[in-house]
Amino acid sequence: QLRLVESGGGVVQPGGSLRLSCAVSGFRFESTVIGWFRQAPGKEREGVSCISATGTITQYSNSVKGRFTISKDSAENTVYLEMNDLRPDDTAVYYCVADKSMTWWYTSGYPDYWGQGTQVTVSS
Repeated sequence: QLRLVESGGGVVQPGGSLRLSCAVSGFRFESTVIGWFRQAPGKEREGVSCISATGTITQYSNSVKGRFTISKDSAENTVYLEMNDLRPDDTAVYYCVADKSMTWWYTSGYPDYWGQGTQVTVSS
């Protein structure tokens, strides 16, 4: 069974940090592209970041570049999103996503598999 389970969301003050985790099961972890989308109230879903199957290629949206870092731990079948210098407009539900390739990132499409999401709220 294919599963993506997010954790690590919460409430943080502006300028703070959070680390999201995505536990992956049912996929060949070493052959799967994993990423993160987010959706804020009243807005469309936005691709935030993704990491290649080998971990050698990472991509970030312009809105998070330099503040967020994606990484993967193959021993734990887990992908992380380290989020620093958080801003109120980072407030959203964050979804872990998976696909066989990165095509969705380059074509502004949507990956095939989605987790249930975790809420991140940045507020003073």
